[in-house]
Amino acid sequence: MNKASTIGSLIQGFGIIDVVAKSDTPLKFTEIQEHTGISKSNLYKYLNTLTEMDLLYRDVKQGSYSLGYKFLEYGNAAMKNNDLVMKLSHYFKEISNLTNMTTSLAVWLNDTPVITNIWNTNYGLNIGAQIGTKLPLLSAAGKVFAAYSNKEEIKLWLEQEQAKITNFSIEEFSKELYEIRSKHVAFAIEPLIKHVSSWSLPILDYKKDLLGTITIIGFTENIPTDSSSELVQKVIGISKEMSSIYGYSDKD
Repeated sequence: MNKASTIGSLIQGFGIIDVVAKSDTPLKFTEIQEHTGISKSNLYKYLNTLTEMDLLYRDVKQGSYSLGYKFLEYGNAAMKNNDLVMKLSHYFKEISNLTNMTTSLAVWLNDTPVITNIWNTNYGLNIGAQIGTKLPLLSAAGKVFAAYSNKEEIKLWLEQEQAKITNFSIEEFSKELYEIRSKHVAFAIEPLIKHVSSWSLPILDYKKDLLGTITIIGFTENIPTDSSSELVQKVIGISKEMSSIYGYSDKD
């Protein structure tokens, strides 16, 4: 970090907030000092200021500090601005223009991945899906959910979907999921309707948890199948930029 371009006192103030936020229980003055290493006189000023701003709450009887109600306001504001469609719609349109294909967003709803939005639909093309369509495991988006999600409800969906597929090979599918995580893209040949295929990419957050999938849909002969192709790499770059809005980084 370039110290010349940052405000040290602000960094220290947020360092205090971070220590309090990460604690499972309210912290007393001495505990905060132990974690931060700030002198008693300066820490007293910081805590008074943060308490006055309602960023921290001081329990007078216990002499301990916890996060203030301001963070509830900030959290609610962040949730309102966290809508995938509102934040990412122009990226989906960009991908549609770049690929000259239909794009869709799928998210996990209740017990299955579901298409919630479609952009640049070619109404002369029956893509075999519409808003509200539940996606099967072997669709491009379904594969991405299988590759990136580890929630119990998704594990149950995986088991149910696998049971529907004749001669399903867990070993082969596990290899494909590894490739998807490694290359950041999944392909599916005609998963819902003949002559229409798709490829899908994840939208990830700062914990590398899956928020949703970007799926590009078109005629089978126009769908790329090589992750190293120039078009696929461009879209992968866009998908990572979308994920970065939610704190994702592909660095370990």
